Amino acid sequence: MKVLVILGHPNPGESFNRAIVETACRTLREMGHEPVLRDLYAEKFDPVMPMGEEKLPIEELPESVRREIDAVREADGFVIVHPNWWGTPPAILKGWLDRVFRAGFAYSFSANGVVSNFTEKRAQVFTTSNTPRDVELEVYHDPLENFWKTIVFGLVGSRDFGRRNFESIIMSSPEERAAWLTEVEAIVKKRFAE
Repeated sequence: MKVLVILGHPNPGESFNRAIVETACRTLREMGHEPVLRDLYAEKFDPVMPMGEEKLPIEELPESVRREIDAVREADGFVIVHPNWWGTPPAILKGWLDRVFRAGFAYSFSANGVVSNFTEKRAQVFTTSNTPRDVELEVYHDPLENFWKTIVFGLVGSRDFGRRNFESIIMSSPEERAAWLTEVEAIVKKRFAE
């Protein structure tokens, strides 16, 4: 399996997000899969869609966007890792979605409604936050769960989806983080089992 691993964190060297990505990639390789890492900040992916780009056919898009579309097309699944910023992914990741998971590629419209084009692709999202879980659920209603499960992967049709949020990062101990990375390994093994 080829698995596209997307990291959306501006400080990868010291972040728990980087540790998640490294654990996921190592686990995928150990399973015999091919992880394809896209570190959006390191690659300086431009999240801003220029005026009119949404109407262009894929072959007329900038090479950087076509390269991402090709990686998505070739992938059997996704691992997406990012922090929770204001209840959303960082802008660089949201812009990546805007430019890459585009109408006519990830989904399209027909007389009968939306046609989902990623029904065979698996998806695992790992997020991190500093908000305690009870506050995230009771006050904010976990907007990232709705965003990824319903809005993104629900629309593109991924039937094999999971998300795990790790919190509170700022209050966590090295022991808690080590246990979380063991959980990442187990989740990846389950999600991407043959």
